[in-house]
Amino acid sequence: MIVRLDKVFKYFQAGETKITALADVSLSLAKKDFVTVMGPSGGGKTTLLNCMGGLDTPDQGEIYLNGQPLSGMKDRELTQLRRREIGFVFQFFNLMPTLSVLENIELPLLLSHAAKEDRNRIDPLLEYVGLKDRARSFPAELSGGQMQRVAIARALVHRPSLLLADEPTGNLDSESGIRILDLLKRASEDFDTTVVVVTHNPQAAGYGNRHFEIRDGVLQTLQ
Repeated sequence: MIVRLDKVFKYFQAGETKITALADVSLSLAKKDFVTVMGPSGGGKTTLLNCMGGLDTPDQGEIYLNGQPLSGMKDRELTQLRRREIGFVFQFFNLMPTLSVLENIELPLLLSHAAKEDRNRIDPLLEYVGLKDRARSFPAELSGGQMQRVAIARALVHRPSLLLADEPTGNLDSESGIRILDLLKRASEDFDTTVVVVTHNPQAAGYGNRHFEIRDGVLQTLQ
């Protein structure tokens, strides 16, 4: 298994009220799984992704990535793990506005001090996402769909075993959203990557080979 969650609970405090964001979540994901998790705002989707990506820590239970438990890791170790093993795609792209398309994709390699030959991946990735002719463009010169394709290339550049996408079509029109979902699904096969997409959109949820719903922190299998 690439990812395993074992009886995970996560709580938040809102004033005097204790909110259960994740309630006894257990889940195992294999290599190349394309998983969609649908649910309403506040249902626990983003909390689930943040815990899987080591950005947040469960209050109970354990999360394993490639068999390695995350709970015993220090912040620096988690940072290094994310740079090696996890790619992130966000609704609002999170590109660096002062960097070109090529430089945005290259950034994770620079942060992880990757070998020079690893940077040879960038040109093929630009072609893979259909942006070879926009390598020197800046984010402000791109459409929303193009920016999201840059974000996907950036997430894939270090060939992660896990890619987490938080509402990746939420800021796009329908046609661009379909292209992004097609790209993510194709990437799960081509890059041997487990992809998890959280969404409130039933059309996006239908793209998964495994489907889940989360409400009030409770994860249920749909398929």
